[in-house]
Amino acid sequence: MTESFYVLDGTIRLYNGDKWADGKPGDFLFVPEGGIHAFRNESGEPATMLILFTPGAPREGYFEELAEIAATGRQLSPDEWTELYLRHDQYMV
Repeated sequence: MTESFYVLDGTIRLYNGDKWADGKPGDFLFVPEGGIHAFRNESGEPATMLILFTPGAPREGYFEELAEIAATGRQLSPDEWTELYLRHDQYMV
């Protein structure tokens, strides 16, 4: 599947498989099938973006679980993070 990221608000660090760049509102990153990529919010401020998966993939559960962890302040052990990533086909770089 391919992934596309469109920054709506704030600043989000985007990794395109080669380098990190600050994504600001209106910035777009397209990741071809199999492309290495990443994103993170290092700003300390709220940020939002749209993520498009094509063809559609069942990714909602991953983001819902991350939101629940953030909202509750739950602290995961390294093993629990590893299990969460594996369960949702995520690989940290």
